[in-house]
Amino acid sequence: MSDRESGLSARTIARRLSTVSGFYAYLVARGDTPVTTSPVPRGLSTRRQAGSVTSRTVPLVRVPRTLPKILSPVEVDALIGALRSWRDRAMVEAMLLGGLRRCEVLGLRLVDVLVADRRVFVADGKGGHQRFTPMANRFFTSLGHYLDGERPATDTDRVFVVLKGRRRGRPLSAAGVDEVLSGARRRAGLTRGTCHELRHTCLTRLREAGMSLEAVQAQAGHRSIESTRVYLHLTNDWLAEQYQRAATLIDASQAAVSEMLAAEELVGRS
Repeated sequence: MSDRESGLSARTIARRLSTVSGFYAYLVARGDTPVTTSPVPRGLSTRRQAGSVTSRTVPLVRVPRTLPKILSPVEVDALIGALRSWRDRAMVEAMLLGGLRRCEVLGLRLVDVLVADRRVFVADGKGGHQRFTPMANRFFTSLGHYLDGERPATDTDRVFVVLKGRRRGRPLSAAGVDEVLSGARRRAGLTRGTCHELRHTCLTRLREAGMSLEAVQAQAGHRSIESTRVYLHLTNDWLAEQYQRAATLIDASQAAVSEMLAAEELVGRS
């Protein structure tokens, strides 16, 4: 969706409005503006009838919610096979198997890795929220290889650090993770496989495997169940299977009713 006059997408417009709103809040906090009302209203008031304004508001810009892009099992294998270190594999598996965000992976400290519990503690999730996140054995296996054989001696407690160069031993940056994935995608011949797509893949597969929506919400660290509902789409195969199962039950029920009515009609004729 886009604004036909400006040619900008709804997301771009919403992001720019958010920037203006945030800058206004910053100026208010500093006491640098005499303006007492934000130039960006929270939304537009709706009317039930002429002259009657309700307290309900609608967003200034409606941003369409698109389905998350995910990797197929073949693409996952190709991407993992193109990684060049246990560190990189552990990071990818944290997103792919645990659904962690990139910032959450980079924020992991050594004390946050709870090997015995097969969990990690996300101390600084999105919005500053904390949570314990279960992780698959594969992640801990890769992490163990990295910690035992690759991670250089360093005074930082961050789990993932730079392995080579002048920044060796320093915490890995977001740009560093993106560079790792960009190189792996190129070597594997893939067009997708970003950090966000790895997270989407994890959460979609968990839901596909039967994990409840509430459990997926907790795993993802979503504050609202609405953010998790996007994973209801799952895959076409899953939807088709669920539909066929339901349709079969409906057909069987309808057939039973038809047989009963036919039997009653036969008895009435006799």
